[in-house]
Amino acid sequence: MGQQEADYIVIKAKDQGVQVIGLTRGTDTRFHHTEKLDKGEVLIAQFTDHTSAIKIRGRATIMTPYGTVESGE
Repeated sequence: MGQQEADYIVIKAKDQGVQVIGLTRGTDTRFHHTEKLDKGEVLIAQFTDHTSAIKIRGRATIMTPYGTVESGE
């Protein structure tokens, strides 16, 4: 899947200090990027050739093409 074809997700922090962590593809899954969001901040993220997963710590609303999920409830 190329970068132009990858799905975007929207993450909206419901509390201070929500962490968004990107994880790499390949045989060794590793953290490759971390963002910290304040309450009300929004991050638009994308799965790419290098990003296979996104981990979210804290209370947030995650909007995807497949629906909306609440984390940390």
